[in-house]
Amino acid sequence: MAALLAGGVLLVSACSGEGESSRDSTYDASEKRDGGSGSSQREPTVAPPGAPAPGAAAEGAPEGIQRDDTYKRSQQPPDYLSTFALDVDTASYGYARRTLKNGGRPQPANVRPEEFINSFRQDYPQPRGDGFSVTVDGARPGASEGEIRGEVGGQEASADDWSLVRVGLATRASDRKAERPPAALTFVIDISGSMAGEGRLDLVRESLGVLTDELRDDDSIAVVTFSGRAETRLPMTRLAGKRDRIHEVIDELRPADSTHVEAGIRTGYDEAVEGWRRGATNRVVLLSDALANTGETNADRILDRIADARSKHGITLFGVGVGSQYGDALMERLTNRGDGHTTYVSTGEEARKVFREQLPSHVELRARDAKAQVVFDQRNVQRFRLIGYENRAVADEDFRDDRVDGGEVGPGHTVTALYAVKLRAGASGHLATATVRWLDPKTRAPHERSGSIETSAVDGSLWQGASNRFQITAVAAYFAESLRGGWLPGAPGLGELASQARELARKTEDPAVEELAESISAAQRLSD
Repeated sequence: MAALLAGGVLLVSACSGEGESSRDSTYDASEKRDGGSGSSQREPTVAPPGAPAPGAAAEGAPEGIQRDDTYKRSQQPPDYLSTFALDVDTASYGYARRTLKNGGRPQPANVRPEEFINSFRQDYPQPRGDGFSVTVDGARPGASEGEIRGEVGGQEASADDWSLVRVGLATRASDRKAERPPAALTFVIDISGSMAGEGRLDLVRESLGVLTDELRDDDSIAVVTFSGRAETRLPMTRLAGKRDRIHEVIDELRPADSTHVEAGIRTGYDEAVEGWRRGATNRVVLLSDALANTGETNADRILDRIADARSKHGITLFGVGVGSQYGDALMERLTNRGDGHTTYVSTGEEARKVFREQLPSHVELRARDAKAQVVFDQRNVQRFRLIGYENRAVADEDFRDDRVDGGEVGPGHTVTALYAVKLRAGASGHLATATVRWLDPKTRAPHERSGSIETSAVDGSLWQGASNRFQITAVAAYFAESLRGGWLPGAPGLGELASQARELARKTEDPAVEELAESISAAQRLSD
């Protein structure tokens, strides 16, 4: 049973107490907890079953108006609250797939399950306006062939005791022919020696050439390169009548020596501020293998030096990773702190998809600093765990603090969060209430939407009754957890998981799912 909450944003969440601090930890509602992270000393506000989440605007009230007096305070443990920033990154999955194809196994620390899950198309309805649609559904995984057994709280856990809950949100896609704000894009391009290999700088040149032809005449481009030092190759330039010149600059890019990421980003942001356009989407696009070896290499300190460009001018950072050797951790931290997101490309086809289809249509934002918070109902939920999002955790008390960074979401994006949930015996009724908060990209006015899910939404069988897209979500999550040595209820062995993926690829005729099946098979061969 699916609950569709159109016109709202939803929640996605990670327990901001012990339950989200470790990928292998699960919050047990039957245990008394003291301490924990985030708001563990704070008494949470809890909505009654079926009601909006705490502090959400009452029905009929204007957006942005909070009604903190709507519900009474509860004594339930703060671990029932779960808060995090939305994330649309996909680089972790792209790099893992490249590594497996080359005969290697991804480092567990570089595997982020949410980026595996969010790499696949979903079946969520689009909202009519600029808000979000919210879809919440669930299923029971049951025992699978070759099931991997796990422990929770020191005791072996059976898949029969657990359900998977999928929480998804979608923004309205943009019409590429419709009016949109102009884009002012500053490309910061790594031309260090490590970019000389196939599928690196050559792929960057091809990608930027494609994008130059796809952008509109009133869009602007600046080009900064970096190796041992940074250099501005092209100041902010309108595309109208200048495409040939821009192509010349791109075609002249050649690899040099060391990788001074800090110099490149600092110079890139200087150019972005110099060429800043009021009313435009101002963005820095970093194209690199992120293997920094010169100057400052700490992402937080690099971005601290250009903090004003982000806070005063609203300039966001989009990272495009390339190369078989790739500094995944640095790129992910840079884009998280830079109010943006990251992807990874390894082939010309993937690059064309990003630069011809995605970036031109995503130059505008639907939501800025989007955060989600969920309240689980202690009467029905015994344990829960969010799969992934460890790096996106937000303290519960910061949910409505708009100074705290959230995630940026563009047109046509979907965000999915998958939970493992164990209900109490005889559970019935309200399971959780979810609220998402975001700022309008133009006015920075706050907006919220809420929705609830009932226990009846998690009764069906995952492999026999759930939608194809829900099953793909589960396959991606199981695969990610296997690669990083984790466990999920009902996790099949890799052989069975590959078979499920192949069958789903046949049903959906989706090449991306076929690639998923190939990656799982490659991981299985390495494990044999």
